[in-house]
Amino acid sequence: MLQLETWTKIPKAVWWYLTELMGDTAYAKYTAHLKAHHPDAPIPSEREYWRARYAEQDANPGARCC
Repeated sequence: MLQLETWTKIPKAVWWYLTELMGDTAYAKYTAHLKAHHPDAPIPSEREYWRARYAEQDANPGARCC
């Protein structure tokens, strides 16, 4: 039988996976990258970030079918 500690880790792991899959942490990761590797670059607002990201996806669909 699984221990209590394991049972508490499972929902956290599922939550982490879902937030990563849906891109919920993308802006935070992007701003951390900018601060670490491009400290002089302006940091866009979250709204500007998502607009640029979706525009890039529409312009270069990659492996998507549509």
